[in-house]
Amino acid sequence: MTVSDTTIRGVTVSTYRVPTPAPEADGTATWDATELVVVEPTAGDAVGLGWSYCAASTAAAAINDLLVPTIIGSDALDVPASWQRMVTHVRNAGRPGLLSMAIAAVDLALWDLKAKLLDLPLDKLLGRARDTVPVYGSGGFVSLDDEALTTQLRRWTDELGIAQVKIKVGERWGRAPARDLRRARRARVVIGDDVELFVDANGGYSRGQARRLGHAYDDIGVTWFEEPVSSDDLAGLASLRAQLRCDITAGEYADSSTYTERMCATGAVDCMQLDVTRCAGITGWMRAAAVADAHGLQVSGHCAPSLQLAPALSVPNLRHIELFADHERLEPMLFDDVPAVAGGHLIPNDRPGNGMRLTDRAGSYLTGRATS
Repeated sequence: MTVSDTTIRGVTVSTYRVPTPAPEADGTATWDATELVVVEPTAGDAVGLGWSYCAASTAAAAINDLLVPTIIGSDALDVPASWQRMVTHVRNAGRPGLLSMAIAAVDLALWDLKAKLLDLPLDKLLGRARDTVPVYGSGGFVSLDDEALTTQLRRWTDELGIAQVKIKVGERWGRAPARDLRRARRARVVIGDDVELFVDANGGYSRGQARRLGHAYDDIGVTWFEEPVSSDDLAGLASLRAQLRCDITAGEYADSSTYTERMCATGAVDCMQLDVTRCAGITGWMRAAAVADAHGLQVSGHCAPSLQLAPALSVPNLRHIELFADHERLEPMLFDDVPAVAGGHLIPNDRPGNGMRLTDRAGSYLTGRATS
């Protein structure tokens, strides 16, 4: 293979918007659609594929204006060098938040492109620490009625064999604690005693409320209490961790290894959540996972299950991946050959790259496209 075969010649950036079946809500937000930005770089005869869930049109503008110029003409095999150029180039534009998600979409696409050029599955390129990854069912939106919640929980446990499930609590910024507890108790009855129950408040509780409700969740048998208070309240998270039996978790907004170090060093969490579409892609995710490992912590892949799979397979300190209901529904609508869930585990498909490709059906949800 010559150098010219691996030179990045062009990049296509597309945006998509997929409506939810009905309006959805967690403790602190409501939504009726999911947006994503998709990046497809080209080198030789190969086309990479990566995406991020974010404010798609704004991210696309940042990718086209700020990031694409840093990778055109570069060697597709040198992904860390491209990642570093992108991170350096956006310094004065503001790395955290949306630009980190934009970098993630490009980085994910570049890793996929490299693996395809080398004719390797992406998880083989990164190196496996395991053959499959356990998932937990995630949804249980506060907008669901009891019947819909029961149906969702039973699908995860009975049809997919999942041994951990998560529901949303903290409804209306903690203004419905009685309903939160009633739903948690109902979920426990539905799933039985052999399935772990997780709850996620999305930062909707105050410290005192989270402590009081946390003791009740402990009594229900909850083992995972996600963002009981704001993920920015590291002292509050650490305090709750010291007082409750359930694991305290957060980290889904991490955009760098520095963010991860800060959260881990303060003793804020029992398990560090990392989102490959938010912490600057696989390159950033792997760095952050190593930081968590240095603190003796496991990591959990937040959302975007199909994209989380390859890096999750590669790190020894992985606990599980979140099978988020919106993304589990959406990914097969837009992409072919999405990894399947069997026996509560996500199974790699062993095709070159991440193994997926945009499907013709995706055109129905396309909102914009530009090629450089």
